[in-house]
This record gives sequence, structure tokens and C-alpha cells, in this order.
Amino acid sequence: MNIDEKQINGTLIWYYYVCKREVWLMAHNIVADQDNEFLDLGRFIHEKSYDRDRKEISIGNIKLDVLKKNEEQLIVGEVKKSSKYAVSARMQLLFYLSKMRQMGVTAKGQLLFPEEKKREEVILDDTAIKEIENAEKAIYEIMNSDVPPKQIKIPFCKNCAYLEFCWS
Repeated sequence: MNIDEKQINGTLIWYYYVCKREVWLMAHNIVADQDNEFLDLGRFIHEKSYDRDRKEISIGNIKLDVLKKNEEQLIVGEVKKSSKYAVSARMQLLFYLSKMRQMGVTAKGQLLFPEEKKREEVILDDTAIKEIENAEKAIYEIMNSDVPPKQIKIPFCKNCAYLEFCWS
């Protein structure tokens, strides 16, 4: 199976930094348990936070949580329920900023953790661009593999919507 490059999105970038097996499962349309309480909580926080800012802006294959403009610059916000996975959230936001730059739009990023009342500024630089490019190449390899990567027990597993799929 050869999966088209257009299918890489921010969610796959996020999961690449958490669980490579989940990247494969999502890319192959194996749907997670939609009744998972942690998915529900994430949806609720996303819907109820940052009401005054524009939300859910789709541009090509990316979906931005928050888009606003201050006096000088466009700001892309990514809403997460916790900073526990800040690295993967940062890389997801850098992916969005990179795609926007490819479209000729310069923006800075902001990770938003409403439950923790935290914000983190994210700036796209040459190092980040290179890391995103490397992650995309690795994701293509995972997506085009005939079998998923072997499951690896990580702390994320206990709250994962694929828990029963991987560990039953």
C-alpha cells in the first residue's frame, strides 16, 4: 500500500512523538475507541476554551485550533488539555507553522494549556524545519509499512483509545 503524502496532518505528527504504532493505525483508518473518556475530555476542553478566538480553521490538510492576529503578527494557537506531552504538541504546532510558511504565510505559534492556565510561545526556525522534514519522512515510512510497529508499553498507553486493540 502506498499512502499519499497529502495524508500527513498535525495529528500524525503529534502521535509520531508519542507512539509510532498509533501513527500506523490512524493512517490505515483503524478507528480508536470513540467512547474513551480521555477523548471526550479533550473534545470538551477544546470546545469550551478560548471562545473569543477563531477556532477550527482548515487550510489544506491542516486544522488550526485558534487563529488570531495581534498588532504585528498572525498567531496560531494549539489547545491541549495538558502540558504532559508538550514536546509532541510543540512539534504539531511547528508542522502547522511550516505548512503555513510554505503557503507564504508567516506566523508564530502558541501552545495553550487552559486547564493549567499556561501558554508557551513557539517559533519556527531552521532547526525546527529540519526536524519536521525528518519526522515527515519517518511517518511516510511507517504509513507505507505493511504491518504496524510493534507495541511498546509507554505511560501514554493507560489513557490511550487504542489500549484494547494493542494489549488485549
